[in-house]
Amino acid sequence: MADPHELTMLEQAAAIRNGALSPVELAEHYLRRIERLDATVGAYVTVTADRALDDARRAADLLARRGGGDLPPLLGVPLPVKDLDPVPGVRWTGGSAVFADRTAPPEAATHLVGLLERAGTVLLGKTSTPEFGLPAYTESRVGPPARTPYDPSLGAGGSSGGAAAAVAAGLAPAAPGSDGGGSIRIPASCCGLVGLKPSRGRVSPAPLGDVSGLVTAAPLARTVRDTAALLDVMAGPVPGDPSPVAPPAGPFLDWCERPPGRLRIGRWARPDVPGVEVAPEVLDAYEKTSALLAELGHEVVEAEQPLRPGDRDAFTPVWAVLSALPPVPPEREAELMPLTRYLRDQGRATDGVDYALALAAMQAAGRRFAAGVAPFDVVLTPTLAQLPQPVGALRNDADPAADFRAQLAFTPFTAPWNIAGLPAVSLPLGWTGAGLPVGMMLGGPHGSEGPLLSLAAQLEAAAPWRDRRPRVY
Repeated sequence: MADPHELTMLEQAAAIRNGALSPVELAEHYLRRIERLDATVGAYVTVTADRALDDARRAADLLARRGGGDLPPLLGVPLPVKDLDPVPGVRWTGGSAVFADRTAPPEAATHLVGLLERAGTVLLGKTSTPEFGLPAYTESRVGPPARTPYDPSLGAGGSSGGAAAAVAAGLAPAAPGSDGGGSIRIPASCCGLVGLKPSRGRVSPAPLGDVSGLVTAAPLARTVRDTAALLDVMAGPVPGDPSPVAPPAGPFLDWCERPPGRLRIGRWARPDVPGVEVAPEVLDAYEKTSALLAELGHEVVEAEQPLRPGDRDAFTPVWAVLSALPPVPPEREAELMPLTRYLRDQGRATDGVDYALALAAMQAAGRRFAAGVAPFDVVLTPTLAQLPQPVGALRNDADPAADFRAQLAFTPFTAPWNIAGLPAVSLPLGWTGAGLPVGMMLGGPHGSEGPLLSLAAQLEAAAPWRDRRPRVY
């Protein structure tokens, strides 16, 4: 059998069930790799070695008791959790030095963490995130920056950059993250992975959630099938959820085995943000992906960019208000990152009426975007406008406003899908001559994760990426 980290998440789960691999052996394998490689890529802010081995022993005991009977779907599979999600009894920094020594209390358990536990997963640790998950890079004062394993001089993206670095470097088979403006798809593109932002309401935000509707938990993996299987674990409503979505027609994993049929695919590569240029290597991957879709029998047509300059302006005050929500002792505000302080100052200066107006304007932009997507089964755009950027290139502590503008120029294609609440997936379909991944994004109407996964699986079969190995692996 291949080295355990060479197996996909689903292959690991199958190997545990048939006795070819033990949960303890698998956990120990990953812990050794993390000890050896994590300093290079900055994937983990906290490693829960003792917890992982305890979880693995419990998984082994359950397997021995039940044999091949009814078992959790990911029994014994080691997965991390993004450090924005509290796990009771585990360090929980939220990417902030202010909370570097905080431990999550018992009452802080989230619905997502409970789902992962019930699926039988083993907790490897907490993956690094920027402060409160705000920027599109993963650099904080809690730990080292998250770097893409394809070139550790370059950032892994954000805010799920630690999760992406872990999966790409073989320090986890897959990982849950979150996406409020591209935070799962940005690092997926930088790290050569599959990252899917579900429809608004597909994954419950319980127990609290995000009142703006921008943020959702999301899966990140090396393959489309693993992404679908992790979404199956994460998806599902909780009574009282504010944005219900119709249940899928069967498991998302099953969609990966269905031919997508001939689809009408709209495409655009023109950002709605004035002055933003798309890198030539990104446009080259976009054209090659369009050609591949046509070769697979799909109708690929030019589409208009639905948003006009200024349509997304309401996103900024809404994001600023979200940044102001984490409670920070007033005497410790000065310890926050400059960008965080800049956004929190804006958020606190926004009164209730202004916030309501910004939400209404953002919803109007979302409807306009959704109307532009509606004539098509799927829409193709680049994931990012640029290649992965050097660590520190986007961050500007001296000028947080310039920092925010640089992030927007890096990621102009991702946030509209959050604004509209529509699903979108980034696939590693492009590669530069130097071996850097270039993500291409497929999006669709609300609730269309199944058809998107079907098409993604078809593309993966036609242009496979599983055997590509980064420099750090």
